[in-house]
Formats: sequence, C-alpha cells, structure tokens
Amino acid sequence: QVQLVESGGGLVQAGGSLRLSCAAVARTFSTYAMGWLRQAPGKEREFVAAISWSGSSTYYADSVKGRFTISRDNAKNTVYLQMNSLKPEDTAVYYCAADFRDALPESYVLGYTTMNYWGVGALVTVSS
Repeated sequence: QVQLVESGGGLVQAGGSLRLSCAAVARTFSTYAMGWLRQAPGKEREFVAAISWSGSSTYYADSVKGRFTISRDNAKNTVYLQMNSLKPEDTAVYYCAADFRDALPESYVLGYTTMNYWGVGALVTVSS
C-alpha cells in the first residue's frame, strides 16, 4: 500500500514558478516509478511528467516540456515538480502518482501504462 500527499500548490501570476512536492508513505518507495498528472475544469486528466525509480529517466508531455522538471529524493521518499514560466492554461488540480512496475516514463505519459496509486491532489491556479 502506498499513500501519497501533495503540497506546494497555490496561486501564482503568469510567468511565475511553483514547486510541488509529493511525500510518499511506502516501504519500497525507491523501487516505484513516479509521476504527476493534472486535471483542469471540464478537461480530461493529462499525464504531464514521469520519472523512473532511480531518477535517471524522465519524460514530459509536450505541453510542459522545457518548463517543468520532475525529480525525486529517494532518501526522503519525495518526488517534486518544479514548474516555471507558468501559464493560465496550467491551472489545474495536480496529482502525484506511483507505480510499482517501474515501466518506462514515456509509457505513462503517452498513456500505454497506468499508475497504481494516486494522491488527493493540489490546486494550482495561474492568473493572467
């Protein structure tokens, strides 16, 4: 069983930055692939970034590539999403997710593989 708790959401102006954190309660966190998804009002959920268990491999959705960075600290059981150059269209609830199978990060982002565990989400609002 894995519990995930997101933090760091809030209100920011367009062009600004935020860093989301996801603290995981899991016996074997370091063996899980991790990711971040988002869902904006009235839109489908979008997988924005994923990272392998070691942190050596990452993959991003085209909509955030070059602006968002996913990273992890296995010693702290935490995964991060650094969001820069934020746009109003980045406004959404952001969810942390985990998968014990540790598939390639691109397989999650592209929708070939789903993750097993989800957090409750953190709201990010970007004002214009």
